[in-house]
Amino acid sequence: MPTALLDRVAVVTVSYNSSAQLPGFLDSVAALSPRPRHVVIVDNASSDAAASQAIAAGHGAVLLRLQRNVGYGGAVNEGVRALPRDVEYVLVSNPDVSLTPDSVGILVAAADRNARAGAIGPRILNPDGTTYPSARSVPSLRTGVGHAVFGHPWPTNPWTRSYRGERATASEQRTAGWLSGSCFLVRRSAFDAVGGFDEGYFMYFEDVDLGYRLGLAGWTNLYEPSAAATHVGGLSTRTESTRMLRAHHESAIRFIRRKYSARGLAPVRWALTAGLRLRLWLLARRGS
Repeated sequence: MPTALLDRVAVVTVSYNSSAQLPGFLDSVAALSPRPRHVVIVDNASSDAAASQAIAAGHGAVLLRLQRNVGYGGAVNEGVRALPRDVEYVLVSNPDVSLTPDSVGILVAAADRNARAGAIGPRILNPDGTTYPSARSVPSLRTGVGHAVFGHPWPTNPWTRSYRGERATASEQRTAGWLSGSCFLVRRSAFDAVGGFDEGYFMYFEDVDLGYRLGLAGWTNLYEPSAAATHVGGLSTRTESTRMLRAHHESAIRFIRRKYSARGLAPVRWALTAGLRLRLWLLARRGS
């Protein structure tokens, strides 16, 4: 990665009480070859913001403190807006990610070779070294319903496997419907052209929505597995709280209303919304 790219690339991460994860992430950013000059940590009104401020200062990063928690997508938007206008690419990442030293250089090189690539995602590794399915298709009626109905009781069902891209070769570059928001490079001009993340999503589906809108605008979402990043939270199997379940389902409903917004598709919207609300009720009741 030529030194001239230092000013072309920036890093934006979002912290919400994430001071324990920030040092490891920032150490991996510092080990990038070469290291991007601009690193912005957007703090979503955390209780540990003072600790994060000290960590940021020690790593040469800028901490942008928000007065309220605006959600992941909204915080990323704030971070991107704070960057100099000549930044061409932004690496968006969770703070519980560890980057390999050559990862950003590989992603930028892939973007430079593919002028219509709006977002470029690395291979996301779980802590045990397995590959997380981070490059997925935009859910269709068939795969979306199949995944929603059978994803929990039958994880290997064909609809979930199709939606998650598990039938594709994990080691080959390919296009996808959307890329995991846990770590991806985005072309600044493409991000700005579609208005960044939709801030109506507080959590969940903001990355699905961004990939979908990039595709509608003529950009591609490119999976580049020769670049790698490890997501510490990638194998998390913690039970979701009722609040998180509700946020996930409400975000899914928001996406459905966007994708099937035509007047003639109103019955589809109503049926899918009713099905998701029923699913939420059943899952919340089972977990209570």
